Amino acid sequence: MHHYLPMLPPPRWQDLLDILIVAYVIYRIALLIRGTRTMQMVVGLVIVGVAYVASQVFGLFTLNWLLNNFLGSLFVILVVIFQSDIRRALTRVGAGPFFGARATTAGIAEELAMAAAWLSARRIGALLVIEQEDGLNEFVETGRLLYARVSPELIETIFMRGSPLHDGAVIIKGDQILAASCVLPLSANPNVSLALGTRHRAAIGMTEDTDAVVLVVSEEDGTISIARNGQLQRGLEPSELLSMLRKLPA
Repeated sequence: MHHYLPMLPPPRWQDLLDILIVAYVIYRIALLIRGTRTMQMVVGLVIVGVAYVASQVFGLFTLNWLLNNFLGSLFVILVVIFQSDIRRALTRVGAGPFFGARATTAGIAEELAMAAAWLSARRIGALLVIEQEDGLNEFVETGRLLYARVSPELIETIFMRGSPLHDGAVIIKGDQILAASCVLPLSANPNVSLALGTRHRAAIGMTEDTDAVVLVVSEEDGTISIARNGQLQRGLEPSELLSMLRKLPA
């Protein structure tokens, strides 16, 4: 007696495309949540899923009933828990080249590097946010609107001790300072060093929520740092900063 295995249909190019798209989406989601509190939440949800399966296998009826009701509302729970990540992901999708021009940073790189060097030499703290593709209007609205041309002298004046605008961040778009004294979100990443001050944590937090580039000058020791994609690079020389700013996408 012969047993015949069911014939699998030949693979189509659409199947390969489907697999590649799903793999890319999972990869991008993993990049967004890597090293953040969201990753811990994902691990927690996996543990809940394993507990649900175990409750069915071992006949733990009460636990199974509780988890079944919890998982029944999983979609609403995911939206509530991951609302900031969903907002950030959708913003990135809608911020492509067809939806608006990216602000040019290379033209003001020298001005920013000069201002950072001047502030660093005098140990004057500063926080400068450079807008990329993601719009920053919600943060601009927390500060004082300026809409002024970027210049080292203006940046230095804003952050001078005693200035009414020095406490907070300056937000820059293209060659314009949009606002000063803006409030930024602090990083919720548990892996961020506790030794970092509020400015540095705000710089990391801003680059976790948006694609902005953030410059930080430490008030304690004058160290120049740059934050991108939730990562902070410290101890930059003004020449290194200038080189990095010139390489930013324009």
